[in-house]
Amino acid sequence: MAHCVTRVELSVTASSLLDRDVASKSDPFCVLFHEVDGNWVELGRTETAVNNLNPVFGVKFQVDYHFEEIQKLRFAMFDEDKCATQLDEHDFLGAFVCTLGVIVSNKKLHRPLILANGKQAGKGSITGKFTVCLFVQDFFGKSDPYLEFHKQGEDGKWMLVHRTEVIKNTLDPVWKPFTVPLISLCNGDVDRSIKVLCYDYDNDGGHDFIGEFQTTVAKMSEAQNSVEVEFDCINPKKQKKKKNYKNSGVIIVKSCKVRTDGGFLVGIDFTASNGNPREPSSLHYINPLGSNEYLAAILAVGQIIQDYDTDKMFPALGFGAQLPPDWKVSHEFAINFNPTNPFCSGVEGIAQAYSACLPHIRFYGPTNFAPIINHVARFASQALQQEKAAQYFTLLIITDGVISDMDETRDAIVQASKLPMSIIIIGVGNADFAAMEFLDGDASVLRSSTGEEAVRDIVQFVPFRDFRNAPKETLAKSVLAELPQQVTQYFKQRNLPPINPAPE
Repeated sequence: MAHCVTRVELSVTASSLLDRDVASKSDPFCVLFHEVDGNWVELGRTETAVNNLNPVFGVKFQVDYHFEEIQKLRFAMFDEDKCATQLDEHDFLGAFVCTLGVIVSNKKLHRPLILANGKQAGKGSITGKFTVCLFVQDFFGKSDPYLEFHKQGEDGKWMLVHRTEVIKNTLDPVWKPFTVPLISLCNGDVDRSIKVLCYDYDNDGGHDFIGEFQTTVAKMSEAQNSVEVEFDCINPKKQKKKKNYKNSGVIIVKSCKVRTDGGFLVGIDFTASNGNPREPSSLHYINPLGSNEYLAAILAVGQIIQDYDTDKMFPALGFGAQLPPDWKVSHEFAINFNPTNPFCSGVEGIAQAYSACLPHIRFYGPTNFAPIINHVARFASQALQQEKAAQYFTLLIITDGVISDMDETRDAIVQASKLPMSIIIIGVGNADFAAMEFLDGDASVLRSSTGEEAVRDIVQFVPFRDFRNAPKETLAKSVLAELPQQVTQYFKQRNLPPINPAPE
């Protein structure tokens, strides 16, 4: 299959450039380089903006964009010296380096220019994403109040997700806005119950309970554009004792914005068929070079995908293992052991969390895919409720064996084919992967256990053994070959033009 190559056009503007001229302002021009075998090779130059520290260049850079490759670019700004023939004879005004993937995944990218000595020569910023922002206010008597946000686990127990700061000695406390990953706050389900508790802080640790209420992200999200949402803060004990009890205060949500801009998620197989990770024969054994097939797959694919996520925080989940302290089997656990915040910082963060969790779990089984697929599908379902087609999710599953819940997995994939998501499966080891090939859907349309057809092919399966002796870039290209077409097909079927997920 031909790889996806797109010609992209890059426009360059600059502001507050250094003034290198004595009698006038700098005459800047921009040079674009790309990295080839560790060396910077010039791709093109803009025109020179005479006597201008805030140029808007008319010349555009044309670059071939290869989705499946890491393409490093360097934008360098120079002050033109009309007598100079070589670049190093012009005054250097600063540069910055990034990948083409980062540029493509942002509508606008602002970065500071850096001089050769490492000092900043300009100002700029990168826009973030994927936040739940709350501004909360209450009206109590004088106290030192703070709030706690809890979500309900599958076992019915409430888990603390976020605690605000304490506001000292006030009648009208105003807590700072804060950001919580949607997966942490409600497992990606905006209709899932959230319990909010309010306490009066005491230095001795005996914090007084003021009241509580339950809500959902969907309800709090009604608070936008000057529309407020109020909640009665109820103390159940006082409510039972006092006939005329109304509340112990009112919590007012001023603003709650939900943004699910898509993302990259990893599912890792920790079933017993992988072997004891302490033994060299195990697929999870980390060799003296600090690697194994699981790590190699994570790094090869993740280093490409991560450029399309501006905050580079990725959930990483495991399945098929027994977890401490009760050693129950889980098919959907955070490998960093933080169920309220399963995010890892970058692909390297995933690799670190993976290596750290190995000694603390017991490999078990069976090999169930459906729980993790449905986990991601919950996020993708929420994306359908957004006004713009700005979200797409990619789930990478790395496994060694035959699927145990084939019917449930088929059903989950068929339903997921209607959603903005794709599934990449990398098979490690030498097992029989016929079932994986069946799910891939290249040979025939995948059907659910009831006969329903998938509306599009969203699965790409690649056996790692075919690439053991090949460069990791070759594995990445094969794994990601179908993803651009899958994304494009989804938006075409919904009659929606693909929209860059990063906000301006």
